[in-house]
Amino acid sequence: MEFREIYCSNCKKILGRYNIKFYSDDKIKEIANTHHINHIRSGHQVRIRKLVKDARS
Repeated sequence: MEFREIYCSNCKKILGRYNIKFYSDDKIKEIANTHHINHIRSGHQVRIRKLVKDARS
């Protein structure tokens, strides 16, 4: 399964994980801008990164 993660480099914390099958890149960016705005406004480095997980794990 493929996921996109919203990750804060300053806090070293995953803010959210979203399945690519159900969430487009635009929708994930919208979620980051609406729900994780406190990190962005505080000057934190928020990234969206791709994660591929093996189905067996």
